[in-house]
This record gives sequence, C-alpha cells and structure tokens, in this order.
Amino acid sequence: MRITAVRTLVIANVLVYPLEFLSHGVLEIWFALWPLQPIDGIRNFHLWQIVTYAFLHSRQTILHLGFNMFGLWMFGSQVERIIGPRRLFEVYFASVVAAALSQLFVPMLFAAPAEPTIGASGGVFGLLLLYAYLFPRSKVIPLIPPIPMPAWLFATLYAGVELALGVTGTQSGVAHFAHLGGMLGAALVIARWRLRPVRTRF
Repeated sequence: MRITAVRTLVIANVLVYPLEFLSHGVLEIWFALWPLQPIDGIRNFHLWQIVTYAFLHSRQTILHLGFNMFGLWMFGSQVERIIGPRRLFEVYFASVVAAALSQLFVPMLFAAPAEPTIGASGGVFGLLLLYAYLFPRSKVIPLIPPIPMPAWLFATLYAGVELALGVTGTQSGVAHFAHLGGMLGAALVIARWRLRPVRTRF
C-alpha cells in the first residue's frame, strides 16, 4: 500500500487517539490549543499547540475522530492526486495554523467562554475549500440535507452556516471560527500559488 500524505495524516490521528485515553488527560493539557487568557488563574497556552491540537480528538465520542478522518480522506484524496503530497501538507498545515489563530483571537471579540480546542476540523475545512476550488462542479451529498449539490455551493453554504453559528454563539462547544480560519488558511495558500503559476499546476 502506497503511503500518501492523506494516509499519513489519518494514521497519525488514529494512533494518537488511544494515547489520549492512556494519558488520562495529560496530552490535552500539554497539546490541546488553550486560550491565551488564563483559566482559573492558570495559563496553559504554548506555541506548539497551534499545530498539535489538530491531532487530538474528543474522548467522549469516537465520532469526532471518525467524521474528521472521513472528511480528510474524502476531500484530501482527490486533492492530493492533483497537487501532490508536498502541497497537500502545505495547505493542510496552513489551514491548521490559521484555524488556531482564528480560535485564539476571534472568540474573544464575542465574549465567548475560554476553553481548549482540539480536532483536525480546521485542516479538513481547508481541504474542503481547496476541493471546491479544484472540482467546483463535483457533486457532494451532505448529511443534512441529503441533497446533491456542486462542491462550490456546498463549501459556500457550509462557510455561511459556520459564520452564523459562530457570531450567534449557537451550538456551543464547536470551534466555528476555527473552521472558518481553516478555510482562510487554504485560501491564502491558493492565492500564493496563483501568484506563481509557473511553479504550480494551476
């Protein structure tokens, strides 16, 4: 079996998951993305967390890991065939970092409660945007509603829903601004690629 960038990311996330249970929360303390402001007088933020948080997932339900890995595979596999593994890593980690920065700063503007963030969703949303850019007319069937729609429309609607939920504070416990930040990170990478068309396949 050929090891691709997507498979590498999926394997890394899956291998970390049981370590979270074995650590009894220690991994979350050191590697989740903690807010810049102290919680109960303790500041747990460290710079490396802007990347490491993306390899941790909720221990309460495996669905958090499952949905993220499904999205990573569904969008990332198609994208990697076009741009190759090096550029996939580039856009994925740019999305992860942009998602982290968004989650660190934007929620404070809306007086959202300070809490740690985990999950690969920021990177997955970045790949979703890139997928919609590369395959705008490819049909995507969301879970709700289960209606086929072109990828560009799916990505646009999803971004709009995330923005609305983030601004209104609906569905607390979900890092909506991190999802939007992941899309922004991918958009910045795409813009940079378009400025240097000779060195890319676009």
